[in-house]
Amino acid sequence: MRLSDIMSAANLSAYAEVAMVLFLAAFVVILLAIFAPGRKRTYDAASRMPLDDEHPQTPR
Repeated sequence: MRLSDIMSAANLSAYAEVAMVLFLAAFVVILLAIFAPGRKRTYDAASRMPLDDEHPQTPR
């Protein structure tokens, strides 16, 4: 009996399906967090930071 026979008999395909659903859910949540309308002002301010000489930012 080979290892591939044992693994194929274990019926582990459900784990791959659950992992795919979890990945897609996490991906959608991250996309919603990035493209949320309330975050636009934060991203605009962050994009101007390298060019803003009047209000220099200190590194964290």
